[in-house]
Amino acid sequence: MSHTHLIHSSSPSKPNLDPPKSMAEQNPKSKSIPPHVKAIAGSIGGMVEACCLQPIDVIKTRLQLDRSGSYRGIIHCSATIVRTVGVRALWKGLTPFATHLTLKYVLRRTGELSHGARVLVGFGAGMIEALVIVTPFEVVKIRLQQQRGLTRELLKYKGPVDCARTIIREKGLHGLWAGAAPTIMRNGINQAAMFTAKNAFDRVLWDKQEGDGKVLQPWQSMISGFLARVAGPVCTGPFDVVKTRLMAQSRSRGEVKYKGMVQAIVTIYKKERLRAL
Repeated sequence: MSHTHLIHSSSPSKPNLDPPKSMAEQNPKSKSIPPHVKAIAGSIGGMVEACCLQPIDVIKTRLQLDRSGSYRGIIHCSATIVRTVGVRALWKGLTPFATHLTLKYVLRRTGELSHGARVLVGFGAGMIEALVIVTPFEVVKIRLQQQRGLTRELLKYKGPVDCARTIIREKGLHGLWAGAAPTIMRNGINQAAMFTAKNAFDRVLWDKQEGDGKVLQPWQSMISGFLARVAGPVCTGPFDVVKTRLMAQSRSRGEVKYKGMVQAIVTIYKKERLRAL
């Protein structure tokens, strides 16, 4: 056996004192997701969400517009719609709903922020979404959802494009922004609540701090996400009801009942009491 081999075989192995490599260092090919991929994923997610949530949204709109107590709740409302109109009626207004969700998710961005900045950014993002994207599509969606029946010839609005054209012809371009104020308040508060609630629930339930590298199990993230999504609508329910009432009313039927956000809240409270909000 050679002297060189003896030296090599008898040398003690050098301990590995280097810190563990990250996933990106271990896999040189790994890189951040390109913006266009995020946009495509967001648009697909928006369409899938719209298809899943549309029946619930139709029921919500019908309940918010129900002043005579025709519907006794979610189950009764859905059963009545299916029995009297057909199951397809639960997907009325899907096109504008899917479009606005798609645009919203394509434009939405997130980052590491402080607690205070997260509230402000969330509120600001919600306001911009409401004014630029959500309101005009919501107006068209609600007008389509409040129509009874599926026979195209008997409906005032034949589809999303015809609905938008009719509103502009009757009320002008600003008619597509009816209910903008409560929509801004709803989206702003909702986004501010969601921007903070998810991190708060992660911290309280799972002791996860933002940026600590801890990865939650899917079921843990689902619970936190569900609770965070509940926080927004609980705070914004009255604004959502007022938004729907303002968007649904038409001047073609005479003088409008609701003149604005504050007057609508007061009117609904006086005539239908607090629960209607």
